[in-house]
Amino acid sequence: MQRPHLPLKALLAFEAAARHLSFTLAAQEMNVTQAAVSHQVKALEERLGVTLFRRLSRGLALTPEGEALLPSLRRSFDTMAHSLRQVSESQGKQPLTIGVVGTFATGWLLPRLADFYQQFPWIDLRLSTHNNRVNLAEEGLDLAVRFGDGAWHGTLAEPLMASPLTPLCTPQMAAQLTDVEGLLRCQLLRSYREEEWSEWFTAAGLSGALPLRSPIQFDSSLTMMEAARQGIGVALAPVAMFRSWVEAGWVCQPFAAQVAMGRYWLTRLRNRDETAAMRTFSEWLQQAMDKELI
Repeated sequence: MQRPHLPLKALLAFEAAARHLSFTLAAQEMNVTQAAVSHQVKALEERLGVTLFRRLSRGLALTPEGEALLPSLRRSFDTMAHSLRQVSESQGKQPLTIGVVGTFATGWLLPRLADFYQQFPWIDLRLSTHNNRVNLAEEGLDLAVRFGDGAWHGTLAEPLMASPLTPLCTPQMAAQLTDVEGLLRCQLLRSYREEEWSEWFTAAGLSGALPLRSPIQFDSSLTMMEAARQGIGVALAPVAMFRSWVEAGWVCQPFAAQVAMGRYWLTRLRNRDETAAMRTFSEWLQQAMDKELI
């Protein structure tokens, strides 16, 4: 479809003249002569078949037709200016696409992301979350933060931080747990790793203990913790990633025992060349964690 020919110069002249209500001031802004502005406005009026200005002895006044045209024209120019700024500001930025396991994203990364943006505005960060099952190649990811043992085929894994698991539940439910054995009678919540609760019971001194009811399985720690917050059961989750929930009083940690089932890793494909943005994010991540360990 053929696009209509828009008299852009005439529209710019009209908008400037309408804003100043003066051909002279509009000419100064546009760095042209007053006659040129007047000519462009007249050409626009002839094209539209209406009068846009009433010429007064001391300036201009918009006609009803001019008042009707001006708001939509300003919105259009504002939209174009915004788009041009976006294109201009994106020049020189380096894209960085990262997949982050949801628990780490909300529990550690997001509260610190403003610092990253402030330090490295030249990086165009694109963040997605996953439930710890991720394919860097298929998803087009430069980097991925995931939880596990660091052994993923064809992947370089850089250790980030340990995050042991411990029971978390509502304060009301915790008040009823006078000892570890009380957990055996609770509805337990777990991730897709079947051995988590048996490993935790061993760490807590109840080797071989099995819950009376099969734990409810979740594919996301965030969903599991929301279930715990609502009082559905006791979750086995990394307390370090839910510190804000504990501080808010939504959940509490009834027992001190913790069990390490893995740690968080920053990963990338072995055959993927490291870009400046990838290296910068990796270094920022390690430095931020080192500061918190001091």
